[in-house]
Amino acid sequence: MSRLASKTFYSLRFANFRLWFVSNLFAATAMWMQRVAQIWVVLVVLTDNDAFAVGMTTALQFLPQLIFGFFGGALADWMDRRRMLQITQCGVALLGLILGVLLLTGSAQLFEIYLIAFVTGIFDALAISQRQTFIAELVPADCLPNAVGLNSMAFNIARLIGPALAGVLIAVLGPGWVFVINTAIFVIPVVTLALMRRDYFFAVKRGERRRGMIREGFTYVQSRSDLKAIIFLITLTGAFGFNLQMTQAFMATDVYARGPGEYGLLGTMLAIGSLSGALLAARRTHPRFAMVISGVFFFGLAEALLALCPNYGAFAVMSIPAGFFMITLLTAANALIQTSTPESLRGRVLSIYFVFNLGATPIGSPLVGWVGENFGARWSIGLGALACMGAAMAVFIWALFAWQLRFSWQRQWPFLLMEGPRERHYDCGPSPLHTVYPVDPGYCGPESEPTEDPRENSSDNPSENPSDGPSDGR
Repeated sequence: MSRLASKTFYSLRFANFRLWFVSNLFAATAMWMQRVAQIWVVLVVLTDNDAFAVGMTTALQFLPQLIFGFFGGALADWMDRRRMLQITQCGVALLGLILGVLLLTGSAQLFEIYLIAFVTGIFDALAISQRQTFIAELVPADCLPNAVGLNSMAFNIARLIGPALAGVLIAVLGPGWVFVINTAIFVIPVVTLALMRRDYFFAVKRGERRRGMIREGFTYVQSRSDLKAIIFLITLTGAFGFNLQMTQAFMATDVYARGPGEYGLLGTMLAIGSLSGALLAARRTHPRFAMVISGVFFFGLAEALLALCPNYGAFAVMSIPAGFFMITLLTAANALIQTSTPESLRGRVLSIYFVFNLGATPIGSPLVGWVGENFGARWSIGLGALACMGAAMAVFIWALFAWQLRFSWQRQWPFLLMEGPRERHYDCGPSPLHTVYPVDPGYCGPESEPTEDPRENSSDNPSENPSDGPSDGR
């Protein structure tokens, strides 16, 4: 058991990553509290269960990702990521305080919620690539998949705490105080980022500030058929499937006639599944494309079962596998992109991924809200189920022929092995297939091969040895 825990939580041996884990935990908790309270304010306080207004609020919060996301990725490749994260978190905290004051004084209007949601989305669009690429500066390269999984675990612990805490605070104090409390919570991640030791950062190759940086990112993604397939899957899933905060609100109020406490509990149940998926993801050393496809399909299947749940209890329980498969596909996609993309391009490539992931929500959310209002809450979830399962099957059929996939059975888990060009390169040496677009781009070179296990490194340099220096915080 101790060996299992050691492998799962290995990246926490680094002092700066421990501080980042705490920072991410508090920042994400405040974010989830704010999102839940914002949806509740629009749905119950300012409107009479207007699903379309909720969809518009969600869309406006994610719309800036389409406008500023690529710029944020370019910034992540050359700016001081720690300083940028502190600035964006202070901005989000200030907006939350303004909204809290408006609600407490009884002067909040729907258009003000729309405006604050949009400006909050701008800060998020600039920060998201910074958050993801910053992880590479906190752990050595071989620990990156583990660190991505633990980062996701912190986010989902926050998802476990945030919605439930928001539901309780809304019921006891009212939604205005949720935003005021968030302002205090956001101080913690700003301070923990400031406490990080600069000499404990790991060196990463940075891009140079110049014209055409965003275009370089698109050129690289265009050369990688696997990245394009991942982006296609995540785009459809993000547009129609990742609206569970909104669709859970529809189901809780319209179908099951429940209040804010029960609505918050649904987010907690979703987070339990997400946390389980993140813990499992932290143990994976080599993320595979097959995990992304299967994660999308089974997430769609879980959504289909959610849409058919006859009562609130069954819906709450089924939220657990939905959360599990949602975080499984997201961590697999994130880790696969980070570990297979050059460091100098990573911010821009991740920004393209997140623009299509999060930017699809403004397109899908109003449609999902319209479907919920006109055809019922169950169909708002069923739409996502059909989109996810259909996209997964389409990409699987395409990859079957484009990448010449091979299958084999074994008597232990995983029972079915899917071997593509990447696996043939890792396990059997360089692939006899052409290792350029469109067969197997990005996985043919010494940079793609697994490097030395950091556990075997005995150097005394804190920036090279994961067991010395940074791990004890001295």
